[in-house]
Amino acid sequence: MLHEILLSLSGQPSPLFNAHKGEENEIEDNFALLSPPEKALLASVGHLSRVHAQLRKRATETSSTNPSVICRSVSTVILGVHLGEFQKKILEVERAILAEDSGYVGGYGIVPLSTIVGEFGPWTRRMDWLWGIIRFIQPEQRSSERSRGASGAALIDHLRVEAQTGYLDIKEMALSLAKAAETAWMKQLSMWLLYGKLPMYGKEDFFIQEDLGNTDEETQFSMHSKFLPKFVTLQTASSILFIGKSLNHIRAKRKTSIAGASTAPVTLYQEHIQHLASLQSPMSASKLTAAIDCIRLSLSQSTLSKLLPLPKILEILALLHNFLLLRRGEFAVALVVHADSRVNESRSRGPIMGTGADGKLEGLTIKEGDVTAALTQTWAELSSLQKEEDPTDEELELARALIFLSVSNGKVGRPMTPAQNPGLISDISSVSFEDLLFPIPTSLNAQIRAPLDLFISGSDITIYSTIHSYLLGIRRAQIRLGDLWKRTPLRRTHPTPWGPPKSNSPFGQARLKAGRERENARVRQMRPVWASGSACLFVLSEIGGFFQGDVVNESWQHLQQWIEGHSSAPSAPSSRPGTSSSSKQQMNSATKDSFESGQETMGRHDPEALTVAHRRHLSSLVHSLLLSEIPFTKTLRSLLANVDRFAALVIRLETIQRNMDLEADEGVEDALVDYVSEEREVWEELSVTRNSVDTGIKNLVTSLRDIDDGRSGDGRGQVDLTPNFGQMWTGSRNEHNIPGFQHYVPLKPAGVDRLLMKLDFGNL
Repeated sequence: MLHEILLSLSGQPSPLFNAHKGEENEIEDNFALLSPPEKALLASVGHLSRVHAQLRKRATETSSTNPSVICRSVSTVILGVHLGEFQKKILEVERAILAEDSGYVGGYGIVPLSTIVGEFGPWTRRMDWLWGIIRFIQPEQRSSERSRGASGAALIDHLRVEAQTGYLDIKEMALSLAKAAETAWMKQLSMWLLYGKLPMYGKEDFFIQEDLGNTDEETQFSMHSKFLPKFVTLQTASSILFIGKSLNHIRAKRKTSIAGASTAPVTLYQEHIQHLASLQSPMSASKLTAAIDCIRLSLSQSTLSKLLPLPKILEILALLHNFLLLRRGEFAVALVVHADSRVNESRSRGPIMGTGADGKLEGLTIKEGDVTAALTQTWAELSSLQKEEDPTDEELELARALIFLSVSNGKVGRPMTPAQNPGLISDISSVSFEDLLFPIPTSLNAQIRAPLDLFISGSDITIYSTIHSYLLGIRRAQIRLGDLWKRTPLRRTHPTPWGPPKSNSPFGQARLKAGRERENARVRQMRPVWASGSACLFVLSEIGGFFQGDVVNESWQHLQQWIEGHSSAPSAPSSRPGTSSSSKQQMNSATKDSFESGQETMGRHDPEALTVAHRRHLSSLVHSLLLSEIPFTKTLRSLLANVDRFAALVIRLETIQRNMDLEADEGVEDALVDYVSEEREVWEELSVTRNSVDTGIKNLVTSLRDIDDGRSGDGRGQVDLTPNFGQMWTGSRNEHNIPGFQHYVPLKPAGVDRLLMKLDFGNL
């Protein structure tokens, strides 16, 4: 029977035990010579035998079929190490019995069964724990959520938790398995950090994966946090993604470019390997972050300083600021004018069903070609503004090549690095301003070409596009209200009344009297309209000036000075939009300074630090522009729609009154149109719309006061950099090790209280 016990413990089937599915092993009833105490002792042996057999079978299957390299490594260690130690224990016991060791064999050669069971007693707890690990890797009943079993990251986290136990033997086994899992994970990580390649085996279990839906020629990668171990912070993972993407881009360029192109220096690999080799299991989050920072800084100072030079980064940032954030005012004006002209052409092509409650023109068809043509005409107008003696506006030519206007379909023009800034995008208000320029949603985007896509992601361009639609909607409403004052017949008597000698006749005097009475009546009717229009123009001008000057321009100058390493105080920006000449002068000056101090600054601000600073800059803009305040954006969107309707009704009223004057004074009649009834209907609609505009102004100021009270009451101040606002990485590098290095802290622009003071002063 001892022989059968040892064979069963080795995983061999034995007639001593009866294996029933789903039940514990029981002693065969045929062995009548066994007493009940002996059967009870053999029950624990039978349980250990069954667990050993199932564990070996499942571990062997996992080692050969599991898609995760980490899970395979752990199951291999279970087979080779821990089950091997159990097999050695069985052989030791067998050897001792055959040698008649007094610790096992008593008098008359009797081997007590309790001694054998006691020797394998501790292994019951160990086998049950190992069986639990195997079942965690590959559950017996696969659910829909875990059809593929546990991921490598989940297994690492589980083993690190299991190591926190009071059993010393369980802790040692958990640490050994965790070491094997972390070693396999580090091998995958090394391929990415040293060569920019995904691991050859088990890459579907790695937290960085290739975007299969990408249609570009260049390979794009994204990070999946569900495959990320908990000891790796999101900031460290972002650095890992940046390093691998940079190396992958360099390797791709080395294959396709001509000789002399920048490539990754091989001499740095040894230094990087040393940083990775210094990491020991159990992995420390701080040590891993420090090693990744050293690798990133080493790569940035050598290769990326040539791949992503500082002047190139400043050039694309200035381009986004000047055009998407409307720093160049003539671009916004020209775009609005040509968009309106395209809408008027579309209006003349077909009938319009009417104007909806939200201010949209129902039944108006806008094609993709109309949208593209509006931007093309805008570029042509901006080019015509340049004088022959002026130097070529290189920024305008670059903008013409990179910036495009298209019908918005919920996707960015280029699927670059997705989900790099999901928290910030989710915090932006869902109220859309994209349908203000055209009756259909349109978006102005920029195509970021490699290698700048390492610095600016697709989500960043989405945020820029959202801010552009927001600011352009306010600017467009200002332009439309301001144009009303340019319409002469609405503000004065036009054409000029008759003078002598026609006015000396009785007919002339009667006509002058009738004209004066008609004009006086219209002036009295228009007085409330002009008052509402003037008040709305003042409010929108103050809000637009505050956003453009006090928020956007000051924040950009602060970021630019941090990048360039200037310590001088920024000059006071103007709230008025800039022009092409002033923008070119600032850009030329910035580029010159950047070339002079480019290498020095890149040593302090590597590309990833610049990336994080840029995302902090966007986070500050979103907060300071009140784009995260849903009540304010709803009120503003409603007011802008009412302004469109208000301006359209005033222009229509002018046309009707002009036709009525021709009919009354010159006898030009149109039998198909009743201008008197049309004027009455327009006046009724204009009165309702004017009241809506007045109410919208009051609600807008009220929402601003609520925002000011809420931010002051919550203690958030002017800029709230919450964790949801993108990746608020602060880095782990020591400022004393890098001279002049300091983390970017966004500028705190003027608060809402300053805007409210301007609006209150205007009301006085």
